[in-house]
Amino acid sequence: MSSLQEETTSSYLFGGNAPYVEELYEAYLDNPGSVPDNWRSYFDQLQHTPAVDGQESTRDQAHAPVVESFAQRARANAFLSRTSDSDLAVATKQVHVQSIIAAYRFLGCRWADLDPLQRQERPAIPELEPSFYGLTEADMDQVYSATNTYFTTAEHMTLRQIVKALRDTYCRTIGVEFMHITDPVIKRWLQQRLESTQATPNFTAEQKKHILGRLTAAEGLERYLHTKYVGQKRFSLEGGESFIASMDELVQRAGERGIQETVIGMAHRGRLNVLVNTLGKMPKDLFAEFEGKYSDDLAAGDVKYHKGFSSDVTTRGGPMHLSLAFNPSHLEIANPVVEGSARARQERRGPDGGSQVLPVLVHGDAAFIGQGVVMETLNLAQTRGYGTGGTVHLVINNQIGFTTSDPRDARSTLYCTDVVKMIEAPVLHVNGDDPEAVVFATQLAMDFRAEFKKDIVVDIVCFRKLGHNEQDTPALTQPLMYKRIGQHPGTRKLYADKLTTQGVIGPNEGDEMVRQYRAAMDEGRHTVDPVLTDYKNKFAVDWSPFLGRKWTDSADTAMPAAELKRLGERITTIPEEFKLHPIVEKVLADRRLMARGELNLDWGMGEHLAFASLVAAGYPVRLTGQDSGRGTFSHRHAVLHDQKRERWDSGVYVPLQNVSEAQAPFRVIDSILSEEAVLGFEYGYSSAEPNSLVIWEAQFGDFANGAQVVIDQFISSGEAKWGRQSGLVLMLPHGYEGQGPEHSSARIERFLQLCADTNMQVVQPTNAAQIFHLLRRQMIRQFRKPLVIFTPKSLLRNKDASSPLSDFSKGAFQTLIGEVDDGIEGAKVKRVVLCSGKVYYDLVNARRERGASDVAIARIEQLYPFSHKALAAELKKYPNATEVIWCQDEPQNQGPWTYVQQRLYENMLPGQKLAYAGRPASASPAVGYYAKHIEQLKALLDQAFGRLKGIVLTK
Repeated sequence: MSSLQEETTSSYLFGGNAPYVEELYEAYLDNPGSVPDNWRSYFDQLQHTPAVDGQESTRDQAHAPVVESFAQRARANAFLSRTSDSDLAVATKQVHVQSIIAAYRFLGCRWADLDPLQRQERPAIPELEPSFYGLTEADMDQVYSATNTYFTTAEHMTLRQIVKALRDTYCRTIGVEFMHITDPVIKRWLQQRLESTQATPNFTAEQKKHILGRLTAAEGLERYLHTKYVGQKRFSLEGGESFIASMDELVQRAGERGIQETVIGMAHRGRLNVLVNTLGKMPKDLFAEFEGKYSDDLAAGDVKYHKGFSSDVTTRGGPMHLSLAFNPSHLEIANPVVEGSARARQERRGPDGGSQVLPVLVHGDAAFIGQGVVMETLNLAQTRGYGTGGTVHLVINNQIGFTTSDPRDARSTLYCTDVVKMIEAPVLHVNGDDPEAVVFATQLAMDFRAEFKKDIVVDIVCFRKLGHNEQDTPALTQPLMYKRIGQHPGTRKLYADKLTTQGVIGPNEGDEMVRQYRAAMDEGRHTVDPVLTDYKNKFAVDWSPFLGRKWTDSADTAMPAAELKRLGERITTIPEEFKLHPIVEKVLADRRLMARGELNLDWGMGEHLAFASLVAAGYPVRLTGQDSGRGTFSHRHAVLHDQKRERWDSGVYVPLQNVSEAQAPFRVIDSILSEEAVLGFEYGYSSAEPNSLVIWEAQFGDFANGAQVVIDQFISSGEAKWGRQSGLVLMLPHGYEGQGPEHSSARIERFLQLCADTNMQVVQPTNAAQIFHLLRRQMIRQFRKPLVIFTPKSLLRNKDASSPLSDFSKGAFQTLIGEVDDGIEGAKVKRVVLCSGKVYYDLVNARRERGASDVAIARIEQLYPFSHKALAAELKKYPNATEVIWCQDEPQNQGPWTYVQQRLYENMLPGQKLAYAGRPASASPAVGYYAKHIEQLKALLDQAFGRLKGIVLTK
């Protein structure tokens, strides 16, 4: 024994003062420099104590076992501290025993029996072997402290018992990853739940029969469809039938936990099975779809494995509403949509909504690790504006992505679930051939979510019996894998044989279950019992007032001047002693003058009055984006910051939350740096909440292309495909200011290309009164379609784009603003220039400079739906005009030109000629050189007022 060991073990600090040593050791593990030198030296030696007294350890220090937590190591060493000199060797072994326990908690899942196909050999992990620590067979029956485990109530166990309990808990058909979690409370909770049961369920005979029934239903539906509708795509669940048992237990356990609504998102695999066997869709209705018959009458419709569904079912805790979200082929894109829908439903229920509405996301293994929207959505999980109280993730891990099963090609991580470690979510890997383990893991996941309000993952490792779809031949690329699959009897058969052996069911009872399920299919009746048909969910939204509405429906968006002044006063009043930044102080001072009618109102004030008037009238407003509180261009200042504050989470005041005592909520959220997940979330929110003004604002309009999947697959086409309405508003800053190709264009042409079936509204307003009336119209008019607003940049502070207070107290949103210069006489006009957006002001200034009094200028504020009547009326004002010019800032192959030319042509007078004035066609949205930008602007203005060039269309 060293002198330091002798000194410390014989000192008064040991024995009764062991807690002091524990604290020192915990501090040492956290920061060695934080303890006295003599103790640091002792603890350093302790880390390298020989495995056997008097013998050097052969342990490779590069593979030193992982250490669990500071507190647990301290407890282990407290045991050491209480030993006498003669027991030091045994005490040293106790330290190694603690290392073994820690190693199994960290690495035990690597030895777990997870793959039903048994394709991989168990890896060599020396840290899981007692011999790694110098422990021999002679030590296996020695007694050691087990006070930091939950295997038994006894404080001591033999090493043999400890190792067996560790292997039973962490190395059978459930493999758990949770030691990456930094919160010791969560880790201890998981250890207690796992180790107290040794991760082994204890189900009754009836529960086991129920699990078998769910497996029979899962397999039975797939085989019925396979024989009745040969070769039709359905994305079979065969090989992953335990997933249906998991879904069944999830719903039941959720009901016990007080969940009243569950929102589910999943891609194709197993979706039809969930529809029938979880949500209770009538099989006869599914069969009709296979036969090409549909009960809905939509503009486009969608394939059966994309469609959503909702139902009400009974659970052990009472009725529950289930919603399966619609999903395109972009697999994981449903994730943020489901989260947004769940958040809206939670907020509708008030403060307890998070414990009453559950989001569930079902993933495929390849997509879960492969698609970026997964990471973006996970990053939302614990943020204030997007959290949903924890999501339960289920992975149908069939170990192959389309045709890629080699892990060297599939991912750069060990597990497909490793992405969730970024939010420290625990992962329960479970062998799909052990349905009881799958159900046990599901129970644990639901209990974890209820306890900690955080995400958790159940990774069901299974296989895919058929190809990617039923027309595929997977053996072409995976001959070895599919040879094993061909030899697999099926999970249901394995489990039925097991229950027969246990005496839970009779020899023919499993086959009788199969026969009964097939009879139910033949009759086309429910397989979920009971599905409720008369349950009334008081929190459900009634969409009927919004159906069948037209975009031409009127809306009274003007407000009395007195009310505008009152609102203006409230949103420019701040608490006493609240110190504003001088810039913001000037903004609020100007807004007070605007509210009194002493200054024209700018864009920011127009927005604020729209928001204030809506929340005062009971319409909640939700505004999100990367800089939405302040505004990317510092024009909004909806959130005020006290310049005297000393904490980041204090000293904030939001005037729009203080409009009136009975007002609706106003929420403005600075989002994470994401477009795809955040926009998907807001779409999901708006699709579940038609009575709120939901706005997503891009930092720059160009960045919306990071969310193009959401725009293409949901916003523009969701109603035509699925009948799903949404009133979501997109604010996309757009304008050619010489800021280069990534800060100019929100790609107007892309949105217009998506326009049809009155699916959305595309608008480019040019003054403050227009944005005021437009935002109010979006809620007051019972017409719920997405609204895409191309908002300005330089016009935010352009005095020409400001509006007098009288424009807010009268009038409405104008789809087209005609010539406003009184000096222009209609009969003398020879040319009409039509445009949209900021270029209007450039045209007006150029006309003044050139004295072109025979040119009328009109701006089209709403591009879609196109107002033919307004344009026709405007052109009729100029009977002698022979030329119509479309002028735009964007290159010729971009912007509205391609879209508007046919619409302009239809409304022109006979004999009139149509021509284009604008930048030449370009591969880039804008030039990056400011001088070239100015040169192009001058050229397009010359075209607008000069001789007709290029393609000219004559009516």
